[in-house]
Amino acid sequence: MLVAAAVCPCPPLLVPDVAAGAAPELDAARAACTDALGVLAASRPDLLVVVGPAEESGRGPHPEGTRGSFSDFGVALDVCLGRPDAARRNPGGASASAEAGGTGPSAPERELPPSLAVAAWLLERTGWSDAPVEGLGVGEPLEAERCVRAGEQIGGRAGRVAVLVMGDASACRTVKAPGYLDERATDFDAEVARALGAADVAALKALDTSLAYELKAAGRAPWQVLAGAAEGAGLGGALLYDDAPYGVGYLVAAWS
Repeated sequence: MLVAAAVCPCPPLLVPDVAAGAAPELDAARAACTDALGVLAASRPDLLVVVGPAEESGRGPHPEGTRGSFSDFGVALDVCLGRPDAARRNPGGASASAEAGGTGPSAPERELPPSLAVAAWLLERTGWSDAPVEGLGVGEPLEAERCVRAGEQIGGRAGRVAVLVMGDASACRTVKAPGYLDERATDFDAEVARALGAADVAALKALDTSLAYELKAAGRAPWQVLAGAAEGAGLGGALLYDDAPYGVGYLVAAWS
C-alpha cells in the first residue's frame, strides 16, 4: 500500500553542475525537494518507486543500481539509482512495464532517462538509504487509464510503498518558455497545483491529456500513475513549491 509520495520537477537545471551560473535561481525548488524526500524517509517504506517521463528508449522499469549521466547536458556527472551494486540482485518493477509503455524487460545496461537521473541525483544528495529503489520510465503520451493501472500495480508491490514522482507542469507560461506563451497554461498549472496540494486523486485522474500534451506538461502521465497508486490510501497532501522561473511550471508536493 502507498504510505507516502513526493512530487518534484525534473529539469536537469535542478542539478547545480548543469545550471552552472544560474544555479541559485532554483535553490528554493531544491530545498522544497529535500523537504519532500524527508517525508518519504519518515514513512519508513519497504520499497521506493521513482516514476518519471521518458522517451521510448527509457520507458519501462529501471532496477536499482541503474546508472545515469548528464553528459548530454555538457556535464561530466554520473549518478546511480539507489545502491550501485544492486542491479544484478534486483529485477526491477517489470510488472508495471507494459502498463507504463515499456517495450521489454528491464536491463541494467540501459541508462536512466533524464527525469530519473535527476531523481537519482536528488536521492544521492539527501543520502537516501531507507529502502530499495526501483525506477519506472513512463511514456508521455500514455493514456490516463493505463497510467492509473500502472499506479495500482505499484501500490501493491510491497507492504509499505513510497513513490517519488518526477515531472514538470506546462512549458508555456511566458513568451520565452520552451512552448511559447499559451494563455491556458496558468489555469492548467493552478489546477494541478491545487490537486497535488490536496492529494486529490480524482482530479489528477481527470486531467485533460490532450491539453496537457499541447501545453508540454511532461508530468501529466507520472501524476496519473501516482493517482492510481494512491487510490484508497487516504493520504493528505501539502504543496511545498509552485513557480515558473523559466516559463515552465515547477511543482513540489508531499503526501503522507
